[in-house]
Amino acid sequence: MATAVTVLGGGAWGTALAMHLAGLGCDVHLWDASPELLATLRGRRQHPTAHPGIPFPANLVVADDLDTAVERAEAVVVAVPSHAVRPAGVAVRPLLRAQPLVISVAKGIEEGSSKTMSAVLEEVLGAEHAPRVAVLSGPSFAREVAIGMPTAVTAAAGTLEVAGAVQQLFNGPTFRVYTSTDVVGVEIGGAVKNVIALAAGVSDGLGFGHNTRAALITRGLAEISRLGIRLGANPQTLYGLSCLGDLVLTCTGDLSRNRTVGLRLGRGETLKQILADMRQVAEGVRNTLSVCQLAHEVGVEMPISEQMRLVLYEEKHPRQAVVDLLSRRLKQEVE
Repeated sequence: MATAVTVLGGGAWGTALAMHLAGLGCDVHLWDASPELLATLRGRRQHPTAHPGIPFPANLVVADDLDTAVERAEAVVVAVPSHAVRPAGVAVRPLLRAQPLVISVAKGIEEGSSKTMSAVLEEVLGAEHAPRVAVLSGPSFAREVAIGMPTAVTAAAGTLEVAGAVQQLFNGPTFRVYTSTDVVGVEIGGAVKNVIALAAGVSDGLGFGHNTRAALITRGLAEISRLGIRLGANPQTLYGLSCLGDLVLTCTGDLSRNRTVGLRLGRGETLKQILADMRQVAEGVRNTLSVCQLAHEVGVEMPISEQMRLVLYEEKHPRQAVVDLLSRRLKQEVE
């Protein structure tokens, strides 16, 4: 019998993974908190804005309600925006009838608690389900996964047994999955790279060149590494798919929502203007605040992230932010 999988979240990433899993033969139920979106997905049998022209496989069911979606689930994929992970976990917990894998594919740090997405799920799902919480992350634009372009990501969990189960579930001819037990490193890389991608977009929008972007990526990696290592990450993880790989993709790819927001900021638009006409979530906008909060709590210096906070939330001019970054106290590259 095919593995029963529920995907929570009908956005670009959730539908791409739902189609991927259905293509591998899983029995997939897709659910979203928006009845309007569900009606559109059910009626059109495709995501008309994120993945137009790519029909859902026959074994992908758009669920009528959350209870129906999860009643037989052997795996639950949490593909909602990072700020919606906690309410999604709270809603799904009383409906879990078995002991499924719970896989977070959201990238972020929760505002207020400074917890990663897996830590949020472990908290709300309780001790009964926490050991089977895992993370899937890496350089993976949803559109390219949806059309079957070769992609490689990392599945991380507290044990190799759980990480291996996620690997077996998702691995396919065009979707290669590696395993890790460094959940912290995988999640910190995935969350903070969005903030650095905003900065890379600002640089491009201001008309700066490849030199500037390369410097931002490299020094951004240094920021991520400082934070990750302070929180217990394996340094090697930070040079892997879920951090360096995803950082390069998000800072350079035209499909990057975070880079696009930064690009428009650098060209002179306000954040309010940009968010008003965006159909999808740019996680870096919210996570700039939570990343800076976490860095402050653990005493880690993150100057690029801090300058992005000032640009986004205190109306600092992007060009002045670059000037201030370059005029900081001179120091050694490796400390």
